[in-house]
Amino acid sequence: MHKNTNALVKAIRFATVTALAAPATVLAGGFALNEQSASAMGTANAGAAANPENATIVFFNPAGMSQLSGTNISFGAAYLDIDAEAKDGASATRISGNPVTPAGRGGDIADGAWLPNFYLAHEVSDSVDVGFGIHAPYGLAGDYEDDFVGRFFADKTELTAIAFTPSIAVNNGQGLSMGAGLNIIYAEGRLTRNQDLGPSAEPLPVGAEPYADIEGDDIGVTFRVGFLYELSDKTQFGMTAQTGTELNLKGDMEVTGVPVPGMPGVTTTLNEKVEVPLAIPESITVGARHKLTDDVTLLAGATYSRWSRFEELDIISRDPDGEIAGVPGAVISHTTEKWGNTWQFNVGGIWQATPAWAFKAGYAYDESPVGEYVTARIPSTDRHWLTLGTQWKDVNSGWTIDAAVGTLIFDGNAKVGEVFYQHENPTQQDPSFGASNYQAEYDLSAWSAAIEFSKAF
Repeated sequence: MHKNTNALVKAIRFATVTALAAPATVLAGGFALNEQSASAMGTANAGAAANPENATIVFFNPAGMSQLSGTNISFGAAYLDIDAEAKDGASATRISGNPVTPAGRGGDIADGAWLPNFYLAHEVSDSVDVGFGIHAPYGLAGDYEDDFVGRFFADKTELTAIAFTPSIAVNNGQGLSMGAGLNIIYAEGRLTRNQDLGPSAEPLPVGAEPYADIEGDDIGVTFRVGFLYELSDKTQFGMTAQTGTELNLKGDMEVTGVPVPGMPGVTTTLNEKVEVPLAIPESITVGARHKLTDDVTLLAGATYSRWSRFEELDIISRDPDGEIAGVPGAVISHTTEKWGNTWQFNVGGIWQATPAWAFKAGYAYDESPVGEYVTARIPSTDRHWLTLGTQWKDVNSGWTIDAAVGTLIFDGNAKVGEVFYQHENPTQQDPSFGASNYQAEYDLSAWSAAIEFSKAF
């Protein structure tokens, strides 16, 4: 292969693949998901760390298992419907300074998705409980149409993560419980985009442009601790904290349609083993539950997430025989992220209308971690989450069914002004990419719905 020619080296450099992030329209900041439980979603997750209604407390605060009796199971799914589309006026410039054509807006880039979950909690003794959960803590999906004007910055983005969560709780019998758990996370991702061959190359038709495709996966572990304190029979407080980690998504990079120097009309495909480090943030959540009356419960909470650890997204070679860089540790492409730390604030309430029926409502204000460096893969803004839920209990069978719906209202349009930055100096534009840039504003909207079945044995 012709991997040492200048033309091919430049072609691959332009295959910059950016962060594993699609529009963060239904996310709890960054790429963390809100929808883990229909029962908690009904109150916008308000006070979830202090409100052990069922086995989903394994996720929200393992210490809360101490307030469940016997064996409890909860299982269900959430559906997310996201609309994210660039508005009229979106534009991009090639490395040469000429406008990108064709110049489509990319369409609605995020399809709907299902997120299943399962939780189990078991009382071992009066002072010890154990639990287990399977859920989707992180997830992303985005896909632009082929004629998208910003296709040299983003095309497909996929991240699928599933966590297995063994947990344990102990209590002192006097209102204080402590819990701990692991999140064993399996994640796989895919990133694609088209390539601009540079100022000396003739623009190619869409479909003939070189195309970079990266796929990889990894397993990581985070550790969670929780506390629950029962101040009185009406009021209790909960807190849970989670460590961060870094996933190294290891896989392959393939670039198709790369012109062979000196052979007009002839293209080749280049391959290299690569890895993509992806930072998972630390977080801390506090919650409170207060029974105002026998029928009305008030809930409140807050979550702080250290997204600032996600400073950059690099595609790194791990292949001494690769056809792209061929040097393990070499940065093939770089994206500056420099996310900020975020807060989420939640309030909600539950009205137990009858012994069988309860009705819920909640509100959350959710900060976006994306600041100055907004990209085509994550046109994000702060958002407001409004939810409604209902719960039905069958006294005879012991089954409980929760259903919830939510909608997101965004603080204005997301504004993207993307260029390529240097790896060595991540705040300075990379001159190798000339005038290349993408400018757009995005209309964002989203709604979600969830259902959950729970039973105590």
